[in-house]
Amino acid sequence: MSPLLRRRKKEPGERLVTLIGKPGCHLCEDARAVVEAVCAELGVDWEEKDISVDAELHREYWEQIPVVLVDGEQHTFWKVDADRLRRELAG
Repeated sequence: MSPLLRRRKKEPGERLVTLIGKPGCHLCEDARAVVEAVCAELGVDWEEKDISVDAELHREYWEQIPVVLVDGEQHTFWKVDADRLRRELAG
């Protein structure tokens, strides 16, 4: 395989999980608990973005929240599976 096509494994400190949601969303609260726990366990940074204050995020994700991005790429939406997120972050 070409070295250009080979994905380099990222270290925990190089990963970033982004949770996109909005206040008052019970699914977002559930997702936050999973993301917070998995990221703490693996030493991965995470951030939260609110679609109610960001028009671009609202346009892109309003039907899917909560949405989880890993390193800027959509990982999942609606329900976050802790084991699947762990595998993604370990890979």
